[in-house]
Amino acid sequence: MSNFVYILQSLKNGEYYIGNTNNLTRRLDEHNSGKTKSIKNYLPFVLKFSQEYKSKSEAVKIELKLKKWKNRKIIEQIIKDKEIKSK
Repeated sequence: MSNFVYILQSLKNGEYYIGNTNNLTRRLDEHNSGKTKSIKNYLPFVLKFSQEYKSKSEAVKIELKLKKWKNRKIIEQIIKDKEIKSK
């Protein structure tokens, strides 16, 4: 089963949200239906980026790394490059 790291952008305030899932369509639907309480006030969201990983543990590792950086320029570069480059 594939796992994905994804970046959403709020159309309300322009902020980015980073997560991981094994089903991008379902997860985006969950976000946009308000099921994620921490971000439901920032609906709607659009998928700006996703990258596939072979294991959930790898996807979680990359997600946490991106969240730790908390740098808009890095996130926007990832979206522009269409990939997360390993460092």
